This record gives sequence, C-alpha cells and structure tokens, in this order.
Amino acid sequence: MLSSLARAATRRPLTVILLWVLFLLLGFGLGTGVFARLSDNVPEVPGTESEHAAQYLDRTDPTGESITSVVAGVAVSDPALRRQVERAVADVRGIAGVAAVPDPYTTRGLTAEDGRALILPVTLKGGLGDDAEERAVDAATDRIKQIEAPRVHVSGGPLLGKQLGERAQQDVKNAELISLPVVLALLLVVFGGLRAAALPLVIAASGVAGAFLALFGFSQVTDISVYAIQVTTMLGLGLAVDYALLMLVRFREERRHTSDVVEAVHRTVAAAGRTVMFSGLTVAVSLTGLLVFPSVFLRSMGLAVAAVVVIDMLAAVTLLPALLVKFGAKIAPAKERQEGEEGRFFARVARFAARRRVAVLVTVVPALLVLALPVTGMKIEIGDATQLPTSTEARQLYDTVDAHFPAGTGVSPVTVLLGPGTDTATADRIRALSPSAETRELPGGATVVNLQPPGRVDGARATALVEQVRGLRGDRPVQVTGPAARLVDFRAMLSERAPWAAVTVLAGIFVLLFAFTGSVLIPLRTIVTTLLSLGAALGVVVWVFQEGHLAGALGAEGLGALSLTAPPLIVAIAFGLAMDYELFILARMREAWLATGDHQEAVVTGLRRSGRVVTCAALLLAVVFGAFMTGGFSPILQIGLGLTLAVLIDATVVRMLLVPATMTLLGRRAWWSPKPLRRAHERFGLSEEPAPRERATTNA
Repeated sequence: MLSSLARAATRRPLTVILLWVLFLLLGFGLGTGVFARLSDNVPEVPGTESEHAAQYLDRTDPTGESITSVVAGVAVSDPALRRQVERAVADVRGIAGVAAVPDPYTTRGLTAEDGRALILPVTLKGGLGDDAEERAVDAATDRIKQIEAPRVHVSGGPLLGKQLGERAQQDVKNAELISLPVVLALLLVVFGGLRAAALPLVIAASGVAGAFLALFGFSQVTDISVYAIQVTTMLGLGLAVDYALLMLVRFREERRHTSDVVEAVHRTVAAAGRTVMFSGLTVAVSLTGLLVFPSVFLRSMGLAVAAVVVIDMLAAVTLLPALLVKFGAKIAPAKERQEGEEGRFFARVARFAARRRVAVLVTVVPALLVLALPVTGMKIEIGDATQLPTSTEARQLYDTVDAHFPAGTGVSPVTVLLGPGTDTATADRIRALSPSAETRELPGGATVVNLQPPGRVDGARATALVEQVRGLRGDRPVQVTGPAARLVDFRAMLSERAPWAAVTVLAGIFVLLFAFTGSVLIPLRTIVTTLLSLGAALGVVVWVFQEGHLAGALGAEGLGALSLTAPPLIVAIAFGLAMDYELFILARMREAWLATGDHQEAVVTGLRRSGRVVTCAALLLAVVFGAFMTGGFSPILQIGLGLTLAVLIDATVVRMLLVPATMTLLGRRAWWSPKPLRRAHERFGLSEEPAPRERATTNA
C-alpha cells in the first residue's frame, strides 16, 4: 500500500498537491463552521437516570433553559437604576420565547445585602427550536446590556455555550500565532534551510484543516464539545510536525546516497513511511478506548481525534512525498559524518544506561512512581465558571455574584422528578433535605422538586444530596437530574467502563507492536514503561490543578478537583503519543538487529540514529501544547500540561534511559516470541526493514 501511495505521489505530484489544496480550502472554509455548533453539555451520558429525567423535562416542562445577568457597581436603590431595570424587565418579558423574568426588587434573594448588586434571571419557554432560542437569548442579552451601570454581565444556559465557543476560536487563533513561528524557528535550526523547515508547517496546516473538517462532520450527527477544538487542533498540529520531521530527516539521509530525488522519496516512504503508518495506527488504537464509554463527549472526541491522526498520517505519506518531488532537489542532503560521529551524544547515553541498567531502573522507576502518587487522590468534577479566565463574561458574572451574594447563590439545583404515584411521605422526606426546596407541578401529574445544594454545583455536598435522594426513594418513581446528578452518573460510567477501555487499548497496542517487532516481550516492556511516564505526568497535573501547587504560575488556581474531561483525554492521547516515540526508536533498533544480529549494538545504534529525531519531535510537540496553555481555560490547561509532561518525560527519561536499560537487561530475549507467533509474524507481520543499500553495506 505504501509503495502504491509513493508511486502515485511521485508520478502525479501536482494532482496530489491540488487535491490537498482543495482539502485545505474545505477545512478552513466549511470546517470552521463547527465553531457555531459547539456544546458545553459534556457530562451527558445516554441511558443514565439523569439523562432520562432531563429528556422527560425537555418534553413536558413548559419552561426551558435560563440565562442569568448581574448588575453591579452602583447602589441598587438608586432611583435612576431602578427605573432602567424595571423598563428592561418589562421589555424582556415581551420578547418572543421568554417565559418569565422576575422583578429583582420584589423577589427575595435577587438583590445583594450590601445594596451594590442585583441578579436578573431570564427563563425561556420550553420546546423552542435552536433558531428561536438563539433569537430570544440574543434579544434579551442586548436589552439587558443597555442598562447603564459600571458592571453588567450576562451568561449561563445556551449563552454560556456560545461564549465558550467564541473563546475556543480565539484560543486556537492565539495558539497558532504563538506556536507556528516558534516551530518554524526550531525547524530552521534542525534543517538549516527554509524550504525543508517550511514543509512540516504545510503538513501541520493540513492537520488543522482536517481537525476542523472532521469536527464539522461529526457535529452534523452528534454534539461536539467546546473542548474538542483545542484538543484536536493541538494534536493535529503536533503530530503533523512530528511525522513530517521523521520523513524529512530520512529523506535527507537518503539524499546522501542518491542524486535521484524520486528514488530518495521512494526509499523514504518505504522506510520512514512504515513507522509513520504504525505510529498513526497506534495513536488511533489508543483512542479506541474512548469508544467503549457511552458518553457522547468521549466517543465524539475519540472519533474526531482518530480522524485527525489518520489525516496527518495520509498527508505525511502522500502530500509530503509529492512536495518533495517538486522541491526536494533544493533541500540539502544530510551532512556526511565520520563513523560514530552521528548521534554521538545519544550513543553515549544509551551505553551509559546499558552499563548501569540496574542503577537506572532503581533510580528512575521510583522517581516516576513518586510523581504518580497524587493520582491516588484524584477527583473529577464538572466545574463551574472558575475554570474560565477572569476576562470572560461567564467568569466575571460568577465573580460578581460571589463578591456580593451568599455562597451558593445561582448554583444549579439538584432537580428531583417525582413521577405520578409517588407517595406524600417520600415527597416530604425529599423536600426536607433542603430548607429552600421549591416545588412545581408539571402537565401529566409529575412534580419537580428543586433542592438547592450548599457549596459548589458539583461539590461533595451536592453529589451527596443526589445520593441521599436516591437512597430515600426506595422503589418509588423518583428520578434525579441536574449537574450534580450527571456528575454522579458520569463517575459511575467511568468506573464501570474504564477496565474494558484499558483492555481494549492494551490488547490493540500489543498486537500492533508485535506486528511491528515480532516480539512478545517488547510490547509488554513498552506498555509498562509508558504507564510509568503517563502516571507521572497525570500525577503532576493533580498536584498542580487539584491541590493548587504552582497553579498561579500557569495563570490558574487550585480547584480541588480536575475537570472530568481531562483525565480520560490525557490518558488516551498521551498513551498514543508515547507509542509514537517508541516506534521511532524501535524502527531503528530493529533495522540494526536485522542487519547485524548484535542485540546490544542494536540498542545503541537505534538510539543513536533516532535520538535526535525523537528529541526534536518532543520539543516541537511541547511547543505546540504549550501554546494552547496560554488561553487560561483550566480544562485545556490541564490537558496541555498533562500532554506536555507526558511527551517530555517519555522522550527523555523513558526513551533515553529506561528503554536501553530494559532492552539490555532482556538481552536477546527482547526479540523472542513463541514459534507459532514467530511463524505468524514472518507471514503477516509488517516492519521497517533495512533499505537495500543498508543491507548491502552491512553484508559486505
């Protein structure tokens, strides 16, 4: 297949380039429409109690979602302000699609005790279509914003999703503006020429376009989370640079031995292209674990990110060869180096780790385990506006309410749906759980009881309230929904499905690594060392964002828990990226092993030939992830820090020290497999074989 792709790219390079240009136009044109379709409904899990109750309310409740506004910075008793607010209330009540707007001056709890702020909630009618809801929200927001006061903030409900989408779009633009010039500068240092340095950025642009187009396609059939934009874009950008870097380094090596550019491209695709293909497959397989979860968010993220990985892989083995055919003659070959000079530093590191293998293991492994310790106390929550930068509208509303009103004001309630037939005693016990319980009847005989939780919307006391209701109801037709209930159900879903996701991913990775190496011990060793680096990275994320250590240095704060989006995405993506670098190194080790049969020298040679590429790729990927951490949105900061640390730890400590130490410790047994599996690999396995020139050289 790779040979066919290489021939197609070299025979008709202009056709291939034009097809990719069309793809770029679609991605940056049609694909960017996804920004208007983003959702903040991350914790929804189809089939759960909280989701069933929410769907019932959507069908039967005459009232729908609500938005919240706060007016502050002036005495609310000021006659001029009161006249403005009363006129605004009257005008918003008359907007089509608005169900209710209470008067903050006559409704308890809507004016602050300090007299310097008031809350103006707007409840929409139920059953509104998307367009009608958007028109109602926009009209209400515009009218409230006309109130003349030092601070007027509006957010919540459907407006929050829109604000988050706008923030996501701005963060992506800023990250690209920061990362691309830095990446170009680093590539100039690596290649020493503008043409070679620019080609990875062309592939990176394809990855970003692919991210937009894939997300837009998925948005037609399912909800796409606001987090998806940054995550898929950062991964698409980073992996594209990684793959292009690997291909270009190999191309420049091949150019040392042939003046025929087309032949050099064929050799590059035949050798490095196999590594790119397996790398893309391993990252994609790592993401299949997300498909095991019934969560719409996790499944859509898994599919979207896997699609982006495949697009990056295809761009690297089709678009890049076509560009090399057209412009490769002007790219300087790699410099000739004396025997032993190339990768001398990495060879020394490999020999050190091989000689001191026991010392390396007893030093590095405990250190990584210590970094991973905070994972044992990890907590996840949906989170509230404190996850957002202080410059955002939603965060400003939250901070203003927090400064002027009692704790818990504006927190979404635990919503209890009492079905027809619920006895009075059960209903009374449930209402008694909250002193401020509110009750309303629904068409059809059902009753809604809103229990106001103390503290945060999804804090320990809110989730405990959910568990209390479920413990009291017995066999009565009572269901619980709301953010806290969704979090409880999401956590239960993770606990139930996580083992199956782990088995799916580990089995897939084992099969791919066996197909690549023909060994059963190397996949096991790889999985163990990768889990060590992944645990260390996730432990640091918990230490920073949950416990609050050094969070201020990143423009964040300790929140007492991680965003429920961060751990599954960090684990899935970082595991795939770790396999990425493992394959870079194993490909070179296997080349040397097949050519010489000397196991220890194969370990040193593999690291000597791949160490520079792995280090450069990790640094470039860290730059990309780091750029996305400038937006200040806590979930993205958590994911960005986790992936950055995972990449750097894996590419340095694990791949440079643990890999040679463990490979040397295993000796020739590292390449062992039972005879039946060995025969299966000889027949069906795929690996990066030595190029014909290299075999001739080593056999001479």
